[in-house]
Amino acid sequence: MSIDSLKSQMPDYAKDIKLNLSSLAGDETLDAQKHWGTFLASALATGQEDVIAAVSAEAAQHLSAEAQQAAKAAAAIMGMNNIYYRFVHLAKNKEYATMPAKLRMNIIGNPGVEKADFELWSLAVSAINGCGMCIDAHEAALKNEGLGSSEIQAAVRIASTVNAVAAVLAGEKAMSGSAMAAAA
Repeated sequence: MSIDSLKSQMPDYAKDIKLNLSSLAGDETLDAQKHWGTFLASALATGQEDVIAAVSAEAAQHLSAEAQQAAKAAAAIMGMNNIYYRFVHLAKNKEYATMPAKLRMNIIGNPGVEKADFELWSLAVSAINGCGMCIDAHEAALKNEGLGSSEIQAAVRIASTVNAVAAVLAGEKAMSGSAMAAAA
């Protein structure tokens, strides 16, 4: 599987998503590691099998084994942190914000890649998962690492498009399953 295979699966109503996927796959705003690590972490955050298979195959051509592991780790740790910190942020009871999380997050301190790369991938996953507290924290860390707004925006554009591809494919799969069940 590849990015091209994902594009070929996009129905006519999702032409904009297909075109965005195509342009973002070739975008050069980010260096190759940041770019493909963002694609991989975002794909994993969607949980959609076809997207994960296609993006991981494509990313493997551009990322070292260490970078692939770090992108996976960003998706994994943010899968936990985004839920916890979104709860802390949204809860009316602000006492939770004063309490220690008591969740292991050692990978954040030693991800095996440059801090800016891991933070960027964590930001992309946080955007998919909708955690404003994590988005703000990672964006501030990225600014401290010297990344500009256009680089941060590029990562979020990738995340949003990968998420849309996953939603379209999941929807199409569900509708085809419903049609087959109705015909039976």
